[in-house]
Formats: sequence, C-alpha cells, structure tokens
Amino acid sequence: MAQQIVEIIRELRLTSGDSMPTELELIERLNVSRNTVREAIRELRAWGIVDIRHGHGTFVASPSLQALAPSLVFRTLVAGPKGLDALENLAKVREMLETSAIAELTDRLDATDLDHLLELCEQIGDADGSAEADREFHRVLYSHLANPLVGQLVDVFWDAYHDAHDQLAEVSPYGSGSVEAHRRIVLALANGSADDARDAMRVHFQGIYERIELARARPTHEAVAS
Repeated sequence: MAQQIVEIIRELRLTSGDSMPTELELIERLNVSRNTVREAIRELRAWGIVDIRHGHGTFVASPSLQALAPSLVFRTLVAGPKGLDALENLAKVREMLETSAIAELTDRLDATDLDHLLELCEQIGDADGSAEADREFHRVLYSHLANPLVGQLVDVFWDAYHDAHDQLAEVSPYGSGSVEAHRRIVLALANGSADDARDAMRVHFQGIYERIELARARPTHEAVAS
C-alpha cells in the first residue's frame, strides 16, 4: 500500500514540501480502510518520504537518506559478539566514500573554508565538543561537491557509526592523533594535492581502526572513538 501512495505522489507530480492528498482522498482513490492508509503513511514517514506536521497535515518530505541510519545502527547492535566487526564495516564504508570524494575537493575550497576547517580541527581536540566538531568538519568538506548525495551518504554513515558506537561501549575521548589527522587533510587540500589528500584521509581512518583493535582487546569492549 505504501508503494501505491508513492505512485500517487508521482502521478500528481508532487515535490518536496507539497501537501499530500488527504486521508479521505487516499481512502477513496485506493478503496481501502482508514487503518490501511494510516499504516502506509506511517511506513512512508519512517522511510523519510512524507512528513507529518501536526495541525497542518501530511507533506512530501525533503530528500534525505537519514532514514537509512536506524537500520544500519540496528544491524550493528544485533551483531552480538561481532558488534565491533560491524562497527568497523561502517567505518570502512565511510572510508571508501571519503577517500574517493576528497580528491575532487582540491582547488574547490577557498581561504575562508580552509580557515574554518582548521578551527574545527582545534575543536576536535576539545573533549566537550569533539564529536560535533568532527561531524561539522566532514559536512563542510563535502558541501563543496557537485553531487550532494555524497555528503548525505557520509552524514548517514557518520551518524550510524557514532550511534552504534555509543550504544556498544562507554564513550572515550578522541584519539590523541585525531586533531593532527584532520589538520593533515586540510593542509593537503590547501596544497592542491589530490594524492596527499587521499593519503591523509586514509591515515585518519587508520586511527579509527587502531582504536577498534584496542577495544577488541578489552573484555568490556570499551569505547572506540572516531
């Protein structure tokens, strides 16, 4: 039924922010019960296809891949003893995305962007704001790509990794080399070297994998910061 409502959205040429047909209109068009329509709308909301605004109605949602994150987190958390392996797999997907995308950013960032990224590097060294600064660092980077899907996918896997990590183990501070690893990425971009930028990104992820290995060695599976 949810797929049939998606077809209605396409037939009506509705786009992000447009009002959806009312519940009664959907019931009449699809010849189904109110409960069936409501269940389908709940599914579409969970998929990030529609947005319910209480008191205003149901609207076509803005394009987003964030609906993927809870499923990725769930797959990691139900991996049982292999939870850290699943966590590493999330990091590896991020690495593949980011080492491929980073090369496209050489010569695309101006001095203001680079200064902002260096400021975020320093904030990554602050225990209170390290996670948010790290998230913003990667968002700023990929906001300069022509393909917005790359940034959205990086966001999804960043969120999934950190949500799963926080539930698998007690959170620990970022590794001591995190600030320098992020700064190295910025300096490579400033120098206009795609190869150096890719190498710097690989070094950044190597630090994550090393902390995962340390966590595997602990019986309590303590935290693996990224």
